[in-house]
Amino acid sequence: MSEKRTIAPADKITVAEQYLAGKLTQTSAAKKYQVHIRTIQSWIRLYQVDGPAAFQKHGWTRYPADRKLQAVKAYLDHQGSLDTICTKYGIRTHEVLLHWIRMYNEGKPLRDFTGGTSMKKAKKTSPQERLEIVKDCLARERNYGETARRYGCSYQQVRNWVQKYETMGEAGLEDRRGKRTGTLPPRTREEEWEARIAQLEREKKALQMENDLLKKLQEIERRDAFL
Repeated sequence: MSEKRTIAPADKITVAEQYLAGKLTQTSAAKKYQVHIRTIQSWIRLYQVDGPAAFQKHGWTRYPADRKLQAVKAYLDHQGSLDTICTKYGIRTHEVLLHWIRMYNEGKPLRDFTGGTSMKKAKKTSPQERLEIVKDCLARERNYGETARRYGCSYQQVRNWVQKYETMGEAGLEDRRGKRTGTLPPRTREEEWEARIAQLEREKKALQMENDLLKKLQEIERRDAFL
């Protein structure tokens, strides 16, 4: 069925009103106007949210942050379908609610009206704190966004810690930034090879310095022999 048909606002209102009055089914309306049944469902939902005004041309609908958060949590807590939650909280489309859910799970703030995309800055933590955060995240079925908000971390931090913990255990939560490669026990086969290479490079450098020193001493000895 084509979705390119232009349906007059009055027809959309009629469909919604007749359906809500029990005089029309979604299937028959979809056949009559040659649109997908989901389109009919969208008209009905919009009518339930804003009434006839829902089909007038307008700009962006603005939603306060608390309503966004309530709607997201209601859906994640299985309090209803997308349709149910959108109708209850006056949200115009599924796409809007799904966008908020993605932002929430990514640890992004649901700001008033426009919504936000800024991420939290990386938080300094100890290995013990990281372990606590990881275990809590796993207990919450890997809800990185919720865990990030709970502990004031960024989404990416929590995700990285969980991945390292699952790969390397508690050792993966050590902060090795600024540490010379090979000076700490390796945690993976890759780190083991990196440590071995670093050790060989240090040995090579030490041998080169020793050879350079030996050459310098030999040069001095030859020079002294002619004095």
